[in-house]
Parts: sequence; structure tokens; C-alpha cells
Amino acid sequence: MRAVDAVEEYLVARRPAKPSPHTLAAYQRDLTAVLRCAAAAERCAVRDLRLADLSGGLLRRAFADFATDRAASSVTRAWSTWNQFFGFLVAEGLVPGNPMPAVDRPRLKPRQPKPLMGEDTPERLLEALAAGCRKARDPWPERDLAVLALALLTGLRSAELLSLRLESLSGRPGERRIRVVGKGDKTRSLPIEEPLEALIEEYLRTRRHRFGAPLRGADPLLVDNRGAALRRGGLQYLVKQCYRHAGVHDRVAKGTLVHALRHTFATRLAEDGASVTEIMRLLGHSSITSSQSYIDVTAAAQREAARSNRTYGVLRKLAGGGPAAPEAAPGADPRAWHPDAPPAAG
Repeated sequence: MRAVDAVEEYLVARRPAKPSPHTLAAYQRDLTAVLRCAAAAERCAVRDLRLADLSGGLLRRAFADFATDRAASSVTRAWSTWNQFFGFLVAEGLVPGNPMPAVDRPRLKPRQPKPLMGEDTPERLLEALAAGCRKARDPWPERDLAVLALALLTGLRSAELLSLRLESLSGRPGERRIRVVGKGDKTRSLPIEEPLEALIEEYLRTRRHRFGAPLRGADPLLVDNRGAALRRGGLQYLVKQCYRHAGVHDRVAKGTLVHALRHTFATRLAEDGASVTEIMRLLGHSSITSSQSYIDVTAAAQREAARSNRTYGVLRKLAGGGPAAPEAAPGADPRAWHPDAPPAAG
């Protein structure tokens, strides 16, 4: 069987599971890109590669070429795709075994959240947008503010924001909720508080005025300046321009854009004491490990431990903020004194 035909069969077999179009496209890119590298190593056309040719040795060479100009995360994703592909082929009886264990993959460092930098950055961003800071050929500050506030206050992924419809909003005024279809077609319902509800209503009012057409439930919630559904590239450009005109572009980690807003939402939840279970439900995580990273990065316990360092007592005295730490008695536990602890009884 030709390898390209097997790839097509695999992609067809995945469709009943209803992965998103972006996921299917990523599978196809990873499979065909590595196939091209394998064909180049064999000095043949991709269409001439057969499943029997895809040995562990050939795949090692193909992945070595594939990894030349790609990030480790991209190589790992492609390895996972090929591992699933061969799992399918083995189950279908098309190959005797899976050669992927013979192919090395990069070891990735655990991903760390990358929220907007600076304690006041979200507020500064929203205030600047409300003041009409974004200079555009056809300005629409109400839409811009609604998009950024929605992302900051719900933590939705880019694809989730773009999939929202007017009918996604439900409930009585003051008790609104937004229904979100996340990864794996999992649905969750998020509360919308009155200030955000008011921003969305104002945006929809200006939208009706701009385009003069009634709004229907199936219409996209977020649209571009022509009234068409906002798309991925348009959303990224909008958010990037909002950062730039608000003067906070230097507070955004490289490569995050919309995801920085999601990370900010989750990190603030953790800082304000939300449990890992609450964070998991609000973000739509399938694994508690992903949610735990937000708890870890805030490091409230680490901050408390650092605050107990006796040297801070000296700095407080120098700054006129309080008494310095007393000298520790010989053999005393150095952790026993805390600058904010009450005096000992007696």
C-alpha cells in the first residue's frame, strides 16, 4: 500500500471523532511533511513510498531532516501524530508493528504560563481601549474593548472566541452566561458579570447601527469591520494592534498574543485563591496538570516563605518600615522569627 493512501485512510478514520478542522489540518501537515523528508532520504517521489519502506531507520533520518528548522514542540507534535498513525495501521493489519519507538523525540520543558507582565497591565489596556487609543482607518473601539475584555474575563482560547455565536449568550440580565464549545467538542458554561455584559451590549448596539441589519442567534458574536465573522488572523492582528496602541506591547511574552489574555485570566484566578478544580473547569482543561501550573507559577507559598526571611526585617528598618530582626540565639531555629509575627507571650 502506498504511504500517501494510508495517510488519507487515517484522516478519514479520524473524522467520526469530530476533531476540529485545525486539528485535522495539523495531522495532515505533520504526516505529509515527514513523508517528504522520507522520500528525499530515499531519493524517490513521495507517491512512490510504500508502507513497507517506512522502517525505523528511514523514519529516524526523516525526522532528523524534519527537525532541522523546526521548534522542539513541533517535532514532538509530529512524532505523536506519527505514533498515532502507526497505531491505526497496526490495528487495521496494514503493518506488523509500530517503528516509532526507534525514533527519538525532543524532551520538552514543562510549559509555563505567560500572562501579561505588570500588575496593572490588564487595567491599563482596557482603559486605553475605552479611551479610543487604537488608531485605525475605520475605528471601532466598542468592538475592540468587547473582544479584549471578553478574553481577559473568560480565558477563552482563540478558536473558542471565534466559534461564539449570538445564541451562545443566555440568561436574564445580570445573570448572563456564555456557552463555549472547547477542545474535543466539550461544552462548558461561563458566568458573565454585569460590567462585561454591558460592554457586549454596547458593542452589539454599535454593530446594528454600523450594518443596519437585524442580529440573529446563529450569527457570529465577533465580526470584523465588514461585518463578516472574525477569523484567526484578524483576531491576532486586532489584539496585537490593541497592545501596541495601548503602549503595553513590551509587556507581552513573545508568541502569545491572544493566549496571554487567557494566561492572565487563569493566573489572576490562582492569585485570588481559586482552587485547581475551579481553574480546570473555567479553562476547559482535560487534565488537572495543566491547571496546576497556574497555581504553581503564582507561588503564594513561596512568596510567604521568602517574606519570612529575617533579612527583610533589616530592610524594613532601613526603609523606616518597622523593627529589624533580633539576633538569633545560639542553637535557635532560624525560621522561628517572622517580621509579621505577634510578640511572644510573657
